[in-house]
Amino acid sequence: MYQGYITDVPGIEVGHAQNYEAMTGCSVILAKKGAVGGVDVRGSAPGTRETDLFGQKKTVNQVHAIVLAGGSAFGLDAAGGVMKYLEEEGVGYQTPVIKVPIVSSAVIFDLGLGSSRIRPDYHMGYLAAKNAKVNESLQGNIGAGTGASVGKILGPNYIMKTGLGSASVKLGSLVVGALVVLNAMGDVFDRNQDEQIAGVYDRQKKHFLKTSDLLRQFHMENAITNTTIACIATNARFDKEQTNKLAEMTHNAFARTIAPVHTSSDGDTIFALATQEVMADLNLVGVMAIEAMEKAIMNAVYAADAYQNFPAYQNIFKP
Repeated sequence: MYQGYITDVPGIEVGHAQNYEAMTGCSVILAKKGAVGGVDVRGSAPGTRETDLFGQKKTVNQVHAIVLAGGSAFGLDAAGGVMKYLEEEGVGYQTPVIKVPIVSSAVIFDLGLGSSRIRPDYHMGYLAAKNAKVNESLQGNIGAGTGASVGKILGPNYIMKTGLGSASVKLGSLVVGALVVLNAMGDVFDRNQDEQIAGVYDRQKKHFLKTSDLLRQFHMENAITNTTIACIATNARFDKEQTNKLAEMTHNAFARTIAPVHTSSDGDTIFALATQEVMADLNLVGVMAIEAMEKAIMNAVYAADAYQNFPAYQNIFKP
């Protein structure tokens, strides 16, 4: 496991809620004092909410929460519960009549594990926000990572369980943290160890198959049930343009650890939050963000637990 958590960034809180019978959940990243937000959507099958607000020409400059959830498009309902919680806390964008919490969201397709009839909803979103704390450190089968998996291109007999991962990188007073829900179509690699750690796994022969090779053989079963969603946060002082660029740069971590990535069957989305505390160079923070996100992706593999017949890394390599 790589060290750190996105809550190492001052002003960031994280909360989780999940249903283990249904194998789904949601995770909430709170910035109650507000943070400049950015987003970059690279996958072709995204499920998102309030991403237009991050545009440079849009009026609102701050966001108060990012919600990552399972449930496919149904899971976008969880953001409403987070809004309710933040309203009760007096957090939001001040309008002439009321404060409106700015809450953006992205979802994964996890309906193939557990029950497809139970999805993250308003109440689960509220609970996740209420559970948020500055010292959260849970990873694996938790929150939005509860039903995450990879290796679905050949169907259920080759799936591996993954989950939620987080990590952080620090340089003096500058902190960059990443949180990711790994539900990719592609295989996952630990570049530091130069080895594949997750993907299409042949349980009988006990070895990985390459998704890129399977694509060449025209295997596309269950291919649309993928997506990796994430949030990068920093205490750097950035404007909207810089924060959007940070989200864009962080996708390099996806490309370094997941292959293939950003496919027509993925909805890969990265949010970015800048809490405006430390002057920093964007290129430096971008490099730190890529490192933090790579480590978070690998932690999402290493921290996951097996579910029913779906093995996890620790079951395969650490029996």
